[in-house]
Amino acid sequence: MPPTNRRSTDSRFSGPLPDRIRHARRLAKLSQVGLADRVGVVPSAVAQWEGRTGTSPTVEHMVRVAKCTGVAFEWLATGRGVTVDSQLESPTIAAESFARDLFEERLLLAFRKIPQKKREKFVVWFEDFV
Repeated sequence: MPPTNRRSTDSRFSGPLPDRIRHARRLAKLSQVGLADRVGVVPSAVAQWEGRTGTSPTVEHMVRVAKCTGVAFEWLATGRGVTVDSQLESPTIAAESFARDLFEERLLLAFRKIPQKKREKFVVWFEDFV
């Protein structure tokens, strides 16, 4: 029976989610602070994600972790598949396309209610406003 604990440099490392997050971060040669900066969270959030009794990241944060560390999202989320997939394509939707907080989400939802004909005027007004 193969060993269940593998070194952090193994290409097919598996383990619980906190271990996979730590492994992804180390593969990318990032500190917890560096990963936090790239994902858009505070460093203590990364420490929580990597702790056995800590909190789990949201799916959006896992997408960002996978993207900025170069690991496969499926592996990060489930532990299945290969850790680093050289065949991974660029995501069709960039993480920057999603609302970053509740205010941006509310603005987007309100914008979608504007009739198509009025959207251009609204965008011009909003750009002048900010």
